[in-house]
Amino acid sequence: MGAGLGIGAFVIVAIIVILLLIIIVANIKVVSQSNAFVIERLGAYSSTWGQGLHVKIPLIDRIAKKVSLKEQVVDFPPQPVITKDNVTMQIDTVVYFQITDPKLYAYGVVDPIFAIENLTATTLRNIIGDLELDHTLTSRDDINERIRFILDEATDAWGIKVKRVELKNILPPREIQEAMEKQMKAERERRAKILDAEGEKKSAILIAEGQKESAILNADAIKESKIREAQGEAEAILSVQRAYADSLKMLNDAMPSDAVIALKSLEAFQKAADGKATKIIIPSEIQSLAGLAASVKEIMKND
Repeated sequence: MGAGLGIGAFVIVAIIVILLLIIIVANIKVVSQSNAFVIERLGAYSSTWGQGLHVKIPLIDRIAKKVSLKEQVVDFPPQPVITKDNVTMQIDTVVYFQITDPKLYAYGVVDPIFAIENLTATTLRNIIGDLELDHTLTSRDDINERIRFILDEATDAWGIKVKRVELKNILPPREIQEAMEKQMKAERERRAKILDAEGEKKSAILIAEGQKESAILNADAIKESKIREAQGEAEAILSVQRAYADSLKMLNDAMPSDAVIALKSLEAFQKAADGKATKIIIPSEIQSLAGLAASVKEIMKND
């Protein structure tokens, strides 16, 4: 009977040990990278577990919230907004945020995502309400930055860091879209006409420049031709003068007599008389020589 009690006690102890091992193993937690666990002890915040191995006290500690520290993206549905010039549009937003303080995220607000959505819609309506339609469509980056700044400041108490805010779609009423499409079409046609006009202008300028260069080249050619012609005439005159000077030099070297000089002068006046001059004045020396030549000619006839 004592042996039976010993076996029963051993079994009970073994069961207790096994239960303790199961409880210990069940309370060993491994927190993966980019995650955090918010731990409560007896209903109050105790600590925040980061990456690694942790053991919680059974029945005393509990994991109040598991938080991802990665950057998260939330796409909110379109919200109706009214511009300053009373145009109703549908705008949907995309918010990029990251949890920086798991404790504040767990206890700061009941539903953080719902709170961000409503805060985004309210902020968007306030900003768009101060802008006209055209400014709204062309100031998307400015609107994004203004919403991000307001959200980041408001969600700081919730342990959230808003990284970026993007206006995904801006949908004005159908009639406004049609008017904008017509305006864009007219603008494209206007730009096309301007491009055509500029092309024609450049073409005309190129043609005029070509004609101008051609005229300049022709003028330069004519100028060069006249210069060459004048140079040729000058060289011809210079050659004649050189020949005349050489002849005078030869004549001077030959030391001609007065009679030869007189005869040469007579030949020169004879050539001058062949021209159109009606009156020629002949020096007395040449007149005497002419008379002598006439007498000689007469004597030769009589013989």
